[in-house]
Amino acid sequence: MSKHIAHVRKADGAIQLLPDHLRGVARLTSEFASKIGLPQQGELIGLLHDLGKYSAEFQNYLKSAVELLNPDEDEFVDAKGLKGKVDHSTAGAQLVWQELAKFGQLGQIVAQILALCIASHHSGLIDCLSADENSLGDDSFSKRMNKQDGRSHLDEAQTVADDLVLLRAHALMAEPSMIHAIQSLVGKIIRLSPEKNDRNIVTQQHIGLLVRFLFSCLIDADRIDTADFENPRQAKLRMGGRYADWDTLCFRLEAHLANFTPRYPIDQLRQDISQHCFNAAKRRRGIFTLTVPTGGGKTLASLRFALHHAKTHQMERVIYVIPFTSIIDQNADVVRRILEPQGVVPGTVVLEHHSNLTPESQTWRSKMLSENWDAPVVYTTSVQFLETLFGSGTRGARRMHQLANAVLIFDEIQTLPVNCVHLFNNAISFLTKHCNSTVVLCTATQPLLDKVDAFKGAMQLADDHEIMPDVQGLFDDLKRVEVKNQLRHGGWSADDIAALALSEVERAQSCLVIVNTKIAAQAIYRQCKQRAEFKVYHLSTHMCPAHRKVILTQVRDDLQVQTPTLCISTQLIEAGVDVDFGCVIRFTAGLDSIAQAAGRCNRNGRQDCGIVHVINPQDENLNMLPDIRIGRDRAERVMSDFHENPGKFGNNLIGPQALAWYYQNYFYARSDEMTYPVSEKKLGHHDSLLNLLSCNTIASAEHSKAAGRAPDIYLRQSFMAAARAFKAIDAPTRGVLVPFEQAGRDLIADLCSAYMPDKEFDLLRKAQQYSVNVFPNVLEKLQKAGVVREVRPDTDILFLIDSRYYSTEFGLATTPEGNMEVLYG
Repeated sequence: MSKHIAHVRKADGAIQLLPDHLRGVARLTSEFASKIGLPQQGELIGLLHDLGKYSAEFQNYLKSAVELLNPDEDEFVDAKGLKGKVDHSTAGAQLVWQELAKFGQLGQIVAQILALCIASHHSGLIDCLSADENSLGDDSFSKRMNKQDGRSHLDEAQTVADDLVLLRAHALMAEPSMIHAIQSLVGKIIRLSPEKNDRNIVTQQHIGLLVRFLFSCLIDADRIDTADFENPRQAKLRMGGRYADWDTLCFRLEAHLANFTPRYPIDQLRQDISQHCFNAAKRRRGIFTLTVPTGGGKTLASLRFALHHAKTHQMERVIYVIPFTSIIDQNADVVRRILEPQGVVPGTVVLEHHSNLTPESQTWRSKMLSENWDAPVVYTTSVQFLETLFGSGTRGARRMHQLANAVLIFDEIQTLPVNCVHLFNNAISFLTKHCNSTVVLCTATQPLLDKVDAFKGAMQLADDHEIMPDVQGLFDDLKRVEVKNQLRHGGWSADDIAALALSEVERAQSCLVIVNTKIAAQAIYRQCKQRAEFKVYHLSTHMCPAHRKVILTQVRDDLQVQTPTLCISTQLIEAGVDVDFGCVIRFTAGLDSIAQAAGRCNRNGRQDCGIVHVINPQDENLNMLPDIRIGRDRAERVMSDFHENPGKFGNNLIGPQALAWYYQNYFYARSDEMTYPVSEKKLGHHDSLLNLLSCNTIASAEHSKAAGRAPDIYLRQSFMAAARAFKAIDAPTRGVLVPFEQAGRDLIADLCSAYMPDKEFDLLRKAQQYSVNVFPNVLEKLQKAGVVREVRPDTDILFLIDSRYYSTEFGLATTPEGNMEVLYG
């Protein structure tokens, strides 16, 4: 019986033996990889991922770290000094490489794919060719596979490893299907690529995504097995795919819809949209678009499609990908009330995952607390989704396998960052063609993702991709506003904007002003508040979600009873937030943003026609907001064209024709950005993520120049360099917990005293409602002021210790207001 140790439980010193861990991880990895027909490959990488832990060097390191060796014993080592330096991931990768590479070129390809997963399981996927400035083009993969035995311990591990582990691993490697299954999948990738060969951008990115998928299976299996040993109580709470069945969830939704009583004329149109989604659910898996004007009821209509489609095709989960946390808050609450009625354990059906409380660099605690989307209905952000596919480390990557055999609903798809267009299109193609998933792209303003360069990656839509049978007719039927071009030479002053807003409240009972920056929102709010004889509201992302919910509830209550209502907001309110104002004033931005803003006006058709004023503020600085600035410039061109010939655009400035013309202009202006360019400052040379994750031509050329021949390895991607360069948003944010109301204070107090991971897990879920995501410059100011602190050392979870820096009007600020109240100082 093996005495080799994998882990030692901190709580009671219990030991997990290495063969038990390897077999446990192999079982889970096999289960996860079976989603794409590669169970044996998953089992193999699970069995061998920690093969290097059989070495005496690692065992001495581990036993010294947990005090199983006394300092006076010969084998004792300085574990703290050796942390992260004892290699235990190379041995298994070398064994796979040596054994499978014997089977010719195909064997080498399969060997490289599997070895990459094993070698990378603590670091994030490693580079095949180096993209670093001082080693550009070096064959990093071969260097790792040729690592000296004295450092990788392969021979020693094979000598002392448990016979059952090694026998099973060798039996798996001898199976013809070990190579043939991956050969078949790669062959399918090649056949379905635009150029029908294996050396084009789309094919190579797809093969790279295959590597990341298997890597995801291994990482999640490893983390689950380790976490469940460390905390058996938490293991009992893990659902592991044992969810409420689709019949039950469909029944709950249909019962809710059947009890709905139409209140407004527009409700009949919303029911028609919902019925079309229900009918489309029986169609084959693939990529669909759901193009519905704002206010058309996409939230429940798309859910109806998703649940019934999952039921029809026996899919594993539904994942909603939403750009803004404000929409997640609202939509998840609506769906939770339907799918988790009284008597259902909260969180067992609907899971929200958009926490940004811990930084990207991963600690052991954050590994333990990472969620892996183990729920039937998941709500997450675009940032989390893109990090899952392209981000660094292991935290996001572990969730990728959960995207297989799933229904993926992308709400407000027009908000996709333009630099991610080709990467995203190719990922969606991989998930739908090779992972048995279905994708629905929802928006009122459908971007032309299928019209971009197909050789770099375009959305591949079938002829019957649109769920709605008559999009133009639907826009005509749902037209409830008139958009007025109020641009003026020299722009609008804050005083003029406030005057327009106040006069519109007098005329229409309510007005919403949507601006482009937080500074503008505060300035207009102050102007209006000084002059208004009624309550004026302010909303921005410097307020935590719980705070925004309180404000939005007050706004909706006032709108419902038709109390004079004026709200000044950043663009967080313009997509998916269910409010109905008599008038909207929108600062100039992209035409898609203007259309979304219009969806907050006369939403329920209570007036004959609502008014949307598009205005240009004086002295607006959008230099740090290129997406808004470029969108504004292209929208102004479309508005000019519309003014000259409204009939060309169906007399609707925010209708399908005008939006298509806008996106043609917008995408043409930004086509060079769609490959995700990476600067020399960030990488050491000019490149793009699309290239790094596919053919990697620059590194390959440098290798050929230095070695006099092309690289000997099939996969040449610089996975790690690309992941480090990737940011779903340009400036990554950090979450800061804020003391909003007593509930926020209590939550901070609990987190400051919570030591058990299972308790911390629940608290962090709640904490999402009381955190504000801040950019690095804001965080730096708060840190310099000494008003943010970790809840406990080494947790990397920050909270605001001085309540003066959080106001009921504006949320988080970098300067204090009011009386000092220090929390847990």
